[in-house]
Amino acid sequence: MVVDVGGGSTEVSWLRRVGDNGQARFETVSWMSAPLGVVTLAERHPEPDPPTPEWYEAMVDDMKARLDAHDGARSLRPVFDDGHAHLVGTSGAITSLAGVHLNLTRYDRNRVDGLWMTRDDCTRAADRLRSLTPAGRATEACIGAERADLVLAGAAILEAVQRAWPCARVRVADRGLREGLLLTAMREGRRTGGRRRRRR
Repeated sequence: MVVDVGGGSTEVSWLRRVGDNGQARFETVSWMSAPLGVVTLAERHPEPDPPTPEWYEAMVDDMKARLDAHDGARSLRPVFDDGHAHLVGTSGAITSLAGVHLNLTRYDRNRVDGLWMTRDDCTRAADRLRSLTPAGRATEACIGAERADLVLAGAAILEAVQRAWPCARVRVADRGLREGLLLTAMREGRRTGGRRRRRR
């Protein structure tokens, strides 16, 4: 399950691995776009002073309702129930939680990209941020002032996903679409014999 949390929306894709190890690939089973991102969710639920558990839960419930209304991935439910699925999270919201989990003194893409986190790791990182005021979150090395008022909305979105589609492991992805396209093109080039010959 791939989750991409943006500012104005969140894209969720359910994928199934098919084929043997030599020819394994992923096929998309279902996809949805929820009109809730870190900005839109934070705007719908202004943060009280001090922040309260009820405020955070309201954000989680808002996102979870969108996920529960989508039934296109129903065929994959047994895979999640049996513990054979994992989540891939990509976006600043999720990479920020990973940085907090690692206690980084400054953001390090090489340590964050590809990191495996458990669901409990995600919850602990979110709880740490929930215990802080916006000013306190701004002092966190991997958050900063520009994300201090948005990072908990991102954590709430991830929490909603993990409640709706429980899975024990989360893989953090810092690299995005352009890197994926480049790697795919490089692999295809190797399969077809490398460089094309120049025409004379």
